[in-house]
Amino acid sequence: MTRILVFSDIHANLTALEAVLEDAGRVDAYWFLGDLVGYGPQPNECVECVRALPNLLAVMGNHDAAVLGKMPLGWFNAEARNMIVWTQSQLSPQNLAFLAQLPEKIITESVSLVHGSIRKPITEYVVSDSIALASMALMETPFAFVGHSHHPLCWQSEDTKTIQFCKGQNGKKVGMKPKAIFNPGSVGQPRDGDPRAAYALYTPEEHLWEWRRVEYNISQTQNLMLNMGLSPYNALRLAVGK
Repeated sequence: MTRILVFSDIHANLTALEAVLEDAGRVDAYWFLGDLVGYGPQPNECVECVRALPNLLAVMGNHDAAVLGKMPLGWFNAEARNMIVWTQSQLSPQNLAFLAQLPEKIITESVSLVHGSIRKPITEYVVSDSIALASMALMETPFAFVGHSHHPLCWQSEDTKTIQFCKGQNGKKVGMKPKAIFNPGSVGQPRDGDPRAAYALYTPEEHLWEWRRVEYNISQTQNLMLNMGLSPYNALRLAVGK
C-alpha cells in the first residue's frame, strides 16, 4: 500500500518537523500544504529539509507568499508582520527561489492540494460547513487537502447539500468518501489546544486518512526563539497549542 505523509504549517519549527518525519517512518511521498516559514526561528533549515524530501508535492502558503512580497503585510497582525520581515532578512537566495516556484494549487488524479481553500487557495480558512460546501462546489477532484487553520479537521458530503464534520485526534482513522476536505493540522504551531506536532497519513488505495500527533522538544524551539530575540508570545504559545 502507498503511504503518503500529508503535512502543513511548519512555520520554521525544525524540531517539530524532524519529529514528524521520524514518527511517520517510511513513506512513499510527501505532500506539503504550505507555510514553511513564519513565526519560527529556523526558516532556512526547514526549507532545506523539505526541499530534500523525495517525491514531494508542495504548495505555497500565505506566509510564504508574504515573505516573497506577494501579499500585503497589512493582511497580518503585528506579531506575524514582524516575523515576515525578519524571515525576509534570513532566507538564502536558493531558499527564496524554492518558495517562489511553489504553486498555489496542485491537482492530482483524485486530490486537490491547497493551503487555504479551493475558492481562495492562499487566504481563505476552511473553518465552517458553509465555507466547506462552497469549496466542494468548485472542487475538480473527489478530495481536497488543506492547511492554514492549524486545526486537524474534515468535512464530507455525498450530495453537496448536507455535510458531516469531524475533528482529528491522534490515531483517528477516517474512510474517505467524495466529496471531502481534510486538514492534517499544523506541524510547527498547533492551535487546537494540543501542543504536539500534527500531521496525517493518506493511503490512496484504501481511501483512508489517519491523523497523527507526536511530541517534540518544545523548549528547544522556544529557547532558540528567545535567544534570537524573537517574539516571546509566539514562543510561549507553542507550549499550549494556541
